[in-house]
Amino acid sequence: MARRTGIFAAIGALLSGCSATGALNALVSRNSYRGTEGVAYGAGPRQKLDVYQPLDTAPGGAPVIVFFYGGNWETGERASYRFVGEALAAGGALTIIPDYRLVPEVHYPEFLNDNAAAMAWVFDHAKDFGGDPSKIYVMGHSAGAYNASMLALDPRWLGPRRERLAGFIGLAGPYD
Repeated sequence: MARRTGIFAAIGALLSGCSATGALNALVSRNSYRGTEGVAYGAGPRQKLDVYQPLDTAPGGAPVIVFFYGGNWETGERASYRFVGEALAAGGALTIIPDYRLVPEVHYPEFLNDNAAAMAWVFDHAKDFGGDPSKIYVMGHSAGAYNASMLALDPRWLGPRRERLAGFIGLAGPYD
């Protein structure tokens, strides 16, 4: 019992200096996916995305999940959500996590324009990474869930490509 307590205390001490996402990322196994980091979908320094490929892809390609993180449109970066990409890829989904420009650099609707540009890249390149272009889902958390919902529901962001989305997954988003 004392040994188990010591192990948990050591883990707690190591993780106490980490952010919540940093702690989760520290627990992620890098052996369950193939990663491609920093792929440009636009010209700006925050217009890059990371791709998490499952090691085993189903015939016809893997379902594709594009995850937009939250942060009140003011904070966040794709690297902090590696645990999301790894977990979804380990479950068999090709996962893409884009960065996008934030306030105060830009204001509404520019971050949605960035998200739409990232989605255009996904529609054009998912198959290159083993994804099934007929199974593209958009997902987000908090502010990212709002962004994802706008992409899925408002035709001005994706145009006719919106009809190609297989679904929307929102986690704790500000919907109205």
